[in-house]
Amino acid sequence: MKGGVIAVIAILAVFQLAIQHGHAVTCGEVDVSLMPCINYLIGHDSSPSPACCAGVKAVKGMASTTADKRTCCGCVKAAANRYTDLKDEAAQSLPAKCAVQLDIPISRTVDCTKIN
Repeated sequence: MKGGVIAVIAILAVFQLAIQHGHAVTCGEVDVSLMPCINYLIGHDSSPSPACCAGVKAVKGMASTTADKRTCCGCVKAAANRYTDLKDEAAQSLPAKCAVQLDIPISRTVDCTKIN
């Protein structure tokens, strides 16, 4: 429970930073937001946790411009490539499982320059 509360607080802090005017998205922010999703993405959990879905929503909030979307995409792609046991089906279904329309695919192979 304590870890979950800390994760939610971290996600809210990242989200607050992301909505500041003129703030550029960083991979650290994206990574912190999606960290609660790791157990789902590697197959240890059958569904994403509430903290994970809050993180997906936070990433959506960070990606308001084309440049931010491309940055988030590159960060997500890099993170996906760090986890060799990441389940591609879980990654691709994550936004839908969290009921979030995310314009950034969660994929190891996406061409982020094509994100608009």
